[in-house]
Amino acid sequence: MTRPDAAGYHDIETIQGRLDEIIAAVRDKDASLERSLDLFEEAVALGSKAVDLVDMTELSSREAATLAAGEAARPAEGRSGHVTDASEG
Repeated sequence: MTRPDAAGYHDIETIQGRLDEIIAAVRDKDASLERSLDLFEEAVALGSKAVDLVDMTELSSREAATLAAGEAARPAEGRSGHVTDASEG
């Protein structure tokens, strides 16, 4: 059995499309166990490729600013899950 090659996939949308195809194929009652296992291995390889693509993604300055603003707007949470105040001791 050859190892699935995900090198030809260069964006998340293409990977997601192929994963949708794999799901449909595995759900087919006529799919053999061997075919389903091959598709599972391909799905795992595609998942790893997707993680690699996400890890390599660089945020634009606008996206980074939006993310930073969202993080700054969140209140700090204490261990008990309630919002802490600097005056609490």
